[in-house]
Amino acid sequence: MPSQSTEVQVRPGVEDDLEALTALYNHYVGETAITFDTAIFTPEERRPWLLSHPEDGPHRLMVATEQETQQILGYSTSSPFRAKPAYATSAETTVYVAPGAGGRGVGSLLYTALFEALSGEDLHRAYAGIALPNEASARLHERFGFRHAGTYREVGRKFGRYWDVAWYEKPL
Repeated sequence: MPSQSTEVQVRPGVEDDLEALTALYNHYVGETAITFDTAIFTPEERRPWLLSHPEDGPHRLMVATEQETQQILGYSTSSPFRAKPAYATSAETTVYVAPGAGGRGVGSLLYTALFEALSGEDLHRAYAGIALPNEASARLHERFGFRHAGTYREVGRKFGRYWDVAWYEKPL
């Protein structure tokens, strides 16, 4: 069931969203260390990612849109934490908000809808990695019950420097 505010609607992601979601993600790839991807994607390269997040099951994609224009304002996902079978009840979650859409509660709406959608799934824990510094993301995760579990120091290299990643976890 979609989540709504007066301006923003949250719904499951669909294949028609692929181009806009790819453009949003590519902003973070090219301009920030928030993701450790370093090469821009085409929509076709991102299609397997989108298709790995169906409308049911433990791995979801929720999309926030401007209600009037249907412009994508952000997305959240739950994805496999690791490939080995014993990790099946753990998920890695993430939120990406479009440039210029911050400060409107979009991230909170996305996480609310995602965790509501996951409430009946066989998931035990959610994990989130936050490239540092990112105070806004840390605050968002803490508001949703995530607690800092540890920090990997200088774990990723992007833009000619090393970045730390703080790991957060939340019981589901």
